[in-house]
Amino acid sequence: MKHLLVFKIMMMKSPPSKAVVLRINIFFLAFFLIIYAFKPSSSSAYFDNPAGFVRCSLRECHHKKGVEMKIVLEETDLYPKKKIFKRERPNFLNKTGKRMKIGMVNMDDEDTSEWEVMGETIPIRFKRVSSNFEWKDIYPEWIDEEEETDIPSCPEIPMPYFPSYNEMDMIVAKLPCQFPSDGWSRDVFRLQVHLIAAHLAVQKGKRDKKGRTKIVFLTLCRPMLEMFRCDDVVKREGDWWWYEPEMVRLEQKVALPVGACRLALPLWGEGVDEVYDLSKITRLTQAVKREAYVTVLHSSESYVCGAITLSQSLLQTGTKRDLVILLDNSISQRNRDALAAAGWKIRVIKRIRNPRAEKSSYNEYNYSKFRLWQLTDYDKIIFIDSDIVVLKNLDILFHFPQMTATGNDGSIFNSGVMAIEPSNCTFKYLMKQRKHIISYNGGDQGFLNEVFVWWHRLPRRVNFLKNFWANTTLESSVKNQLFAADPPKLYTIHYLGLKPWHCYRDYDCNWDIGNQRVYASDVAHEKWWKLYDAMDERLKGFCALTPQRKIELDWDRKMASEMGLQDKHWRINISDSRRDI
Repeated sequence: MKHLLVFKIMMMKSPPSKAVVLRINIFFLAFFLIIYAFKPSSSSAYFDNPAGFVRCSLRECHHKKGVEMKIVLEETDLYPKKKIFKRERPNFLNKTGKRMKIGMVNMDDEDTSEWEVMGETIPIRFKRVSSNFEWKDIYPEWIDEEEETDIPSCPEIPMPYFPSYNEMDMIVAKLPCQFPSDGWSRDVFRLQVHLIAAHLAVQKGKRDKKGRTKIVFLTLCRPMLEMFRCDDVVKREGDWWWYEPEMVRLEQKVALPVGACRLALPLWGEGVDEVYDLSKITRLTQAVKREAYVTVLHSSESYVCGAITLSQSLLQTGTKRDLVILLDNSISQRNRDALAAAGWKIRVIKRIRNPRAEKSSYNEYNYSKFRLWQLTDYDKIIFIDSDIVVLKNLDILFHFPQMTATGNDGSIFNSGVMAIEPSNCTFKYLMKQRKHIISYNGGDQGFLNEVFVWWHRLPRRVNFLKNFWANTTLESSVKNQLFAADPPKLYTIHYLGLKPWHCYRDYDCNWDIGNQRVYASDVAHEKWWKLYDAMDERLKGFCALTPQRKIELDWDRKMASEMGLQDKHWRINISDSRRDI
């Protein structure tokens, strides 16, 4: 201090020379360099162990010139400061016993001392997934299912090293919850903690005589319904949830790809041009169980013909499963009898209104599809829209859990074909959320995608949409070859746009309307009519054209002629006998 004071007095008495100023600057520069050298550096840790800090995302992680690598950095906070929460242990655990081994997942900011009266608490160590990791990394809009240029892969979500832990009597996990923030249900960290709890239960959880393991969640949001079924809830107390899931079911779910970044049902094996071996799945699904194919008709009879054709196509594949149709009072007794004759078991339902839909709109009663979850006399059902025809046996789909479907746009699935596990409590949950969940398209597909955000991807061939969005010659050529293939390469064709039975059989009437032409395919159209030709004559009458529909078809042909549409389908002579009936 004394030397510093002298220095200050000297500075006040006379102006400093350039040499003195230079020495002072050098002194302070050296001082800051020394401080910086001893500062902990996350970048040095990265270069010491790059594999532990970098995760490549999807197929972008290729070391090629001109390709920008997308990396996912793990959190590297060396000095985390966490506020410790003190809360009472739930009362429902008071009778669970002593001397237990309790795995604690994501409970670092919780005071777990109260749990020690039950036995030993075991912290489960894991690296938190990076905030740079987005939902679209595991749910991309498109993957190369056919493996024409690449083999789809999923980015890695960090997991604990499970072999380092012994058997546990109970798993306790604190689930992240960002509700009501936008996208809260598609939080990758939230998924990570769910997956850790599930894997830990499957690999290290002690199972009771019924094959169940105790899992307790602490969360402001409900645990993910698609991973932990509401049927497995034992008790709830405030933010505490006690589950005892069936380990066989849970084991199958965590064995599937972490997201829709890979197919749950691959098309190709590991060898070159080797078709994926379905023999094991086929054996597992040969025995007829409490399973059924189901479709739904409500509010209109315009899809009766479609439902009849769907049942005929299913029966042609040799399936032994029940065919169940849910229909409301808008379907006449005459049409009900025809549907029964076509092979459907009739279940009459009360329609469910979408409270957000406008009156008399197309989606006013689309939530009637929720009734599927009330079919609890079946353990699993495959829902199929009634504007679909089946070309190959679909029984292998009964192997997959809820929710398994094909991809649609963005990170969502298409609800035209779905594997569903009926459950009354799931039905009640869907009904309870009707007024709260906003459907992106105003219908059931948008709603269900907000409930089942963690789903498993089936190949597009399972629910092949009849559309030509790219509007290229190559797209038309490839898709029409698939539509025409015999033996079939597609499992189904999903007829978007105007339906075949609403057109003359001579050509696809989507050609005659400007904004419907993206759905037009004469090849797919002909495929549907081949199924029609194989029908019992008594059923064909239910595919007749109404007088109003004939007027509309002739008007559309006239408009197409006046617009001079280049394909000139409007010039085709109509030979369909239904025109004169």
